[in-house]
Amino acid sequence: VSGFQDDFQEEEILGKAYDARLMRRLLRYLRPYWWQVAWAVVFLVAWSLLQIVGPWLTQVAVDQAIPGGDVSLLVKLAAAFLAANIAGFFLQYAQTLLATWLGQRVMYDLRTQIFAKLQRLDLRFFDQNPVGRLMTRITSDVETLNELFSSGVVAVFGDVFTLAFILSAMIYMDWKLALVTFSVLPFVALTAFVFRSKVRSVYREIRVQLARINAYLHERITGITVVKLFSREEADAKRHAEINQDYLEAHLRSITYYALFYPIIELLTAVALALIIWRGGAS
Repeated sequence: VSGFQDDFQEEEILGKAYDARLMRRLLRYLRPYWWQVAWAVVFLVAWSLLQIVGPWLTQVAVDQAIPGGDVSLLVKLAAAFLAANIAGFFLQYAQTLLATWLGQRVMYDLRTQIFAKLQRLDLRFFDQNPVGRLMTRITSDVETLNELFSSGVVAVFGDVFTLAFILSAMIYMDWKLALVTFSVLPFVALTAFVFRSKVRSVYREIRVQLARINAYLHERITGITVVKLFSREEADAKRHAEINQDYLEAHLRSITYYALFYPIIELLTAVALALIIWRGGAS
């Protein structure tokens, strides 16, 4: 009984870490809400544009208003800075609210379709798949997809536009210093690429281990009569500890990657700033 149950809990073979075909299928769930998606992107673009307004106003104040003692200009710049921040607040609020609404609507549609699909499957499918694993798919995994729709798809546009606006402003203000800053971008890209591949793999393992835990718990609890009949309490507790340990180790690996990634990015940022100060001071 034990050997059969242990094999029963193991996850199926996983596909590729990134499947473009699967991604296209997921994005189809946004089609009924394309108007809301468009507005969310508009809000993000406007908010991204405002991200460079503050630094530009600060530059004008430091280079012109303060050295020239122009109080009137300084007041206008301060008012414009305040207005830009207020506008950015409302834009970010509207975008966050709309993106969250989109994510929840898509999750509602997805859960409805999954449940309808499960009801149409034959009994053989449920014999081959533990109920705990299916519950994880319907609840936890679907909720994880919510991040893709609420803060992933739309946020990508915001990041792209913000980066484009910042790079354009840097080149316009001083293209030589901009090139000095760009010298660290290959290292940033390499770090991000390695981090993404590592984290993607470990998060997939986290999902697998969580499904294993839920499947194991469900089968043991529902079959508690058999467990007690064959005095399997100690053996099952040991097996649960092993699965739980695998889940813990997967989480610890993800924490390790994050603990390395952000300090490296901060270090590269400091290097870029040091290069700007060195080059700017030399010129």
